[in-house]
Amino acid sequence: MRQGLPYVPAGRVIGLLGGSFDPAHGGHVHITREALKRFGLDEVWWLVSPGNPLKAAGPAPMAARLERARRVMVHPRVRISDFEQRAGTRYTAETLRALMRTYPGARFVWLMGADNLTQFDSWRAWRWIARSVPIGVLARPQERLRARASRAAVMFRGAQLAQAQSHLLGRSKAPAWCFVNVPLRAQSSTGLREAGAW
Repeated sequence: MRQGLPYVPAGRVIGLLGGSFDPAHGGHVHITREALKRFGLDEVWWLVSPGNPLKAAGPAPMAARLERARRVMVHPRVRISDFEQRAGTRYTAETLRALMRTYPGARFVWLMGADNLTQFDSWRAWRWIARSVPIGVLARPQERLRARASRAAVMFRGAQLAQAQSHLLGRSKAPAWCFVNVPLRAQSSTGLREAGAW
């Protein structure tokens, strides 16, 4: 371990699911398990963010979100990580650069719901992200058509793997991305907060 971070052997394929996890819920668990099955990943890391730069309001305290995430996601191939807080990064591109420096032998795959693909072109250095790591996109309710017509999807259409080839994504050279349809769960962190469940 380096500075409390896990040891990662060379060649390990790690899916990265970033977010505020405010709070973590069954939908996060569902897409994580699907990503492990679909994208040829050795493991998945949940990157619990100190805060989302695209959201005005701050999330619940980090300690509470980490504790909830560890209760909700129990799987031998999933780690709950505070890497962004440790590294002092706020944007996905910064986090990826820091992870690549820290683990030069690992292979990272960025994971996102289809709703994030629709607004991916508003992320800082989004083209660099797409050219630096493969991206696995998991369909979410009401987002399939908009995601497939998004600016990022159109720009990188030539780098898209067919759903039947999704298991190759973890070993693919970026740019590479794959959109998979999964059984949908409509649960959301926003809904849980609004219902007073957090």
